[in-house]
Amino acid sequence: MKPVYPDQDTTPWYRQFWPWFLIALPGTVVVVSFHLMYTAYKHSDDLVVDQYYKVGLAINQQLERKERARELELAAAFTITKQQVTARLDGQVSADTLELTFSHPMEADRDFSIPLQRVGAGVYHGILTAAVGERWHWILSDSSGGEWRLDGIVSAQDLLTEDS
Repeated sequence: MKPVYPDQDTTPWYRQFWPWFLIALPGTVVVVSFHLMYTAYKHSDDLVVDQYYKVGLAINQQLERKERARELELAAAFTITKQQVTARLDGQVSADTLELTFSHPMEADRDFSIPLQRVGAGVYHGILTAAVGERWHWILSDSSGGEWRLDGIVSAQDLLTEDS
């Protein structure tokens, strides 16, 4: 039997503060590391295109469609509210429907397209399926054959608020 000294601690190690404190420090680092890996994977930036060669080949087709819009002297102005978008087109447009694509500058999973129906001469109207803000990119094209294409960036002038 071991002798017991008056100044000796008799409680087991697992009931002491310091071992658990020293175990908690690296344990916290492990938990935070897994959380950061999950966040980085879930919210990764979409700035790099996976199939860059195919995208590069499509650029020539996009340039041809933009040139066709210049030949038709097309220009677009938008009025965007929370629920709807109205496009006013100047130029030679005779299509009954147009396709408007909104793309977020950094998150590709927030991109969406909506059809625009003609409601008057050069005026097209569509219902928004998601919120759009400043600096979103837009692409307007004819939905029939894709002969022309306009693109730009949503500005503060395009957005209407409840106060306006």
